[in-house]
Amino acid sequence: MVKEKVIIKNPAGLHLRPAGNLSNLAATFTSSITMRRGSRTADAKSLLAILGACVRSGDELEFVCEGEDEEAALAAVIALIRNL
Repeated sequence: MVKEKVIIKNPAGLHLRPAGNLSNLAATFTSSITMRRGSRTADAKSLLAILGACVRSGDELEFVCEGEDEEAALAAVIALIRNL
């Protein structure tokens, strides 16, 4: 299991387009990818779960990846979030 925290810089937060990009990217990995904000958790492979987390600009998210390609999954997800 690997995890990393990142701050959302996008002024609009994780609205539909970036949430879709995140879920599409996460779906390419076999590892489970979970997104945590405070006490809420969401499956990063689910667009509805990401949107339901109501992530806004300035929020801190922790991504937790677990599985055979966890390192690559975490690196890709963090890179995507930082480039939004």
